[in-house]
Amino acid sequence: MAQEKLTFALMGNQNSGKTTLFNRLTGSDQQVSNYPGVTVERVEGRMKGYPECTIVDLPGIYSLSPYSPEEIISRDFLIGEKPDLIMNIVDATSLERGLYLTLQLIELDIPMTLALNMIDEMPALGRQVDVDQLQEELGIPVVAISASQNKGVSEYARRSVETARDKIKPKNPDLCSGTVHRAIHSIAALIEDHAETIQVTPRFAATKLVESDELFIPSLGLNQNELDAVEHIVVELERESGTDRWAAMADMRYEFISGIEHKVLTCEYPNYEEVPTFSRTLDRILVHKYLGIPIFFAIMAAVFWITFGPAGSFLSEGFAELIGWAGEGVGGLMASAGINPIVQSAVVNGIFSGVGSVVEFLPMILLLFFLLSLLEDSGYMARVAFMMDRLLRHIGLSGASMVPMLLGFGCSVPAVMATRTLPSKRDRYLTTLLIPFMSCSAKVPVYGLVARTLFPRHVTLVVLGLYILGMVLAILTALLLRRTLFRGEPSPFILELPLYRFPSLLTLGKLVWRHAREFFYRAFTIIMLVTMIIWFFQTFDFRFFPVASPDDSMLATMARWISPVFAPLGFNNWAVTSALIAGFTAKEVVISALSVATAATAPTLQIALTGLFTPPAAIAFLVFILLYTPCAAAVTVMSRELNLKRGGFLLIVLYQTGLAWVVSFLAYRLALLVL
Repeated sequence: MAQEKLTFALMGNQNSGKTTLFNRLTGSDQQVSNYPGVTVERVEGRMKGYPECTIVDLPGIYSLSPYSPEEIISRDFLIGEKPDLIMNIVDATSLERGLYLTLQLIELDIPMTLALNMIDEMPALGRQVDVDQLQEELGIPVVAISASQNKGVSEYARRSVETARDKIKPKNPDLCSGTVHRAIHSIAALIEDHAETIQVTPRFAATKLVESDELFIPSLGLNQNELDAVEHIVVELERESGTDRWAAMADMRYEFISGIEHKVLTCEYPNYEEVPTFSRTLDRILVHKYLGIPIFFAIMAAVFWITFGPAGSFLSEGFAELIGWAGEGVGGLMASAGINPIVQSAVVNGIFSGVGSVVEFLPMILLLFFLLSLLEDSGYMARVAFMMDRLLRHIGLSGASMVPMLLGFGCSVPAVMATRTLPSKRDRYLTTLLIPFMSCSAKVPVYGLVARTLFPRHVTLVVLGLYILGMVLAILTALLLRRTLFRGEPSPFILELPLYRFPSLLTLGKLVWRHAREFFYRAFTIIMLVTMIIWFFQTFDFRFFPVASPDDSMLATMARWISPVFAPLGFNNWAVTSALIAGFTAKEVVISALSVATAATAPTLQIALTGLFTPPAAIAFLVFILLYTPCAAAVTVMSRELNLKRGGFLLIVLYQTGLAWVVSFLAYRLALLVL
């Protein structure tokens, strides 16, 4: 007989190892980072060895009283779609924090198992957990695992499937005691029929009423008399407890958790702050009050020096030579076979020269991703968000906004989506508008090519300057928006710093491979399509006859209509103009468009650039690349996340491009005085 289809909800705090466990259980390749807020949408996968079981990886949350969109996604899935099992993952090194969510999940009275993750890190902290006693106290199966090392995962999978198949619910879904507990029972008896109507437990519904959960309460359909009765009980609760309803609920849960920890947790050090951990020792230096931020900029300078310096240049130049040889070989074979010259031009000048001029920077891009992933996986990037909190508050944001902006250095699309983790609509909107100022990886090839060509001795300085300029302009924009469209104070920022961990080479390898795969996909879809369109317009005139010179082509004629706009910036050239227009689709296309427009192969493109740009014009061009509108995909996602109408898309494009022109003009005039 076919096995019953089962759906498991994977729940846990942010940065508890949830996505790592999901990858282990399903064989998927979702992004894993050692800082919170990576998962922002639900992701599904089939469990290895149990094809009838589907696991849904939900965004990390700390409570079932949601404040941000991704927390709402997780809670709504549990209540609305009724999974067959909750797979709750808890970080063993932060047991109290994880159990706070666990108690709320148990109240749902859904079959549930608990994965006690990072158990391998406990000895270094002088701590030990009695797993059997914890299982007895909670009334649910508990399995100690290390998701990163794949220890205990298969046992946890087996116990989860058994629990779901046998429909074993928590032994005691009514944990906790005291004054609040009595109030919850009184309310539960009052609204029992309403809770059953929407298929939730009366206890869970009662806790939401005590917490005044505005998103949940309307679904119960209570009349005014019932609401008044509930309010009377809650007011009495506040009077007896001497505190407000939210604090009373939290105190009740933490008191119960404290009792559990006393029974199951053995500590070598009475005071947790006295534990001599490697992370605490390292933080005394890297998170220093005065030295922390300078150290961060020094680390980033080292990353850029490695990427754009000798190592990255050597790899990219070698790749360019291989592409050049391949192009010459294919061109020779096509010529000897008597292939039509137009077709030869399309293959050699369009694909090998155009697309190849972008692909040659693949080693440099992957090297940058590898180095940034080292910082992420080690836990350092979470410290950066912590250090930046004080500075960001001066511009109306909190350190929580730093995580999406850091993701923006990779790609603007997931960075914009990551703003869903921010607790307030104001913070989400303001952060989204600042992300385009971060230099995404698509701009790296342009930076590398122009800087190596025009400023060979100062490549690292030029590239680092562009990154810093983007952040400075983001700050100025935030100050402007804070005083106009986004008045108010940023949300509080609470971050539990993860332990430093030695990055997993397997995880890093998978991450680099994913970026390489995505790069090749873009190179041979969007970039190739745009490149071939540019080749066509550069090869033919308006009567569709092949031109003797690119200067007579349709592309040159149309670009000359717009080129005067860029004359004040120092590059009044149709080839540069056509490349910038093509860059609206994807920033990597700028290089392929320049290669096709100048009829230069990958190895000779640098020579062509020296004829297009003077050093001041090159600086203005790089600043324009940094600031003008992000790619079409990023603008589309921004419009969707900001709930903008059709005019909003155009507004973003006009603002970014207008700002890019003004700042590039100022950079050009300044460069004329200095260079």
